[in-house]
Amino acid sequence: MGQALFYHLTRGPLEDTLPVLLDKALKHGMRVVVRGTDRDRLAWLDDRLWLGDGFLPHGMAGTGFDADQPVLLTAEAALPNGARCLMAVDGAEVTPDETRALDRVCILFDGTDPAAVERARGQWRLISGAGLAAQYWSEDSGRWQKKAESGG
Repeated sequence: MGQALFYHLTRGPLEDTLPVLLDKALKHGMRVVVRGTDRDRLAWLDDRLWLGDGFLPHGMAGTGFDADQPVLLTAEAALPNGARCLMAVDGAEVTPDETRALDRVCILFDGTDPAAVERARGQWRLISGAGLAAQYWSEDSGRWQKKAESGG
């Protein structure tokens, strides 16, 4: 049974935080799907990941090599690369069944956007209400701190 980790982004943007989390997941031997809601936004993230510090192997869904990608960016619900970790961005949907089936689900949300915060609260209620382990992490203090934990 997996766990959900909620990351409340208030100091750094998604394009700074995502590569750090992806690198950690890859170092733990996990394949990852980054699920977004908009293909253009994912293409923008794809560009940022290629231009960032260090090499982060990844690809966009639909290129014909989805199953080979250690990190796959997609707007779809499928996990064609055998991912054990799902990172949901920009309000992408995550279900309790997915959380149960995967090792880890990370939900990253923009703390400066009230709609994104409300969406994340709804996801927290859904996942923790299903009796699944969930942790809420905040960077308000300048470093990541676990602020809440539920279920599991």
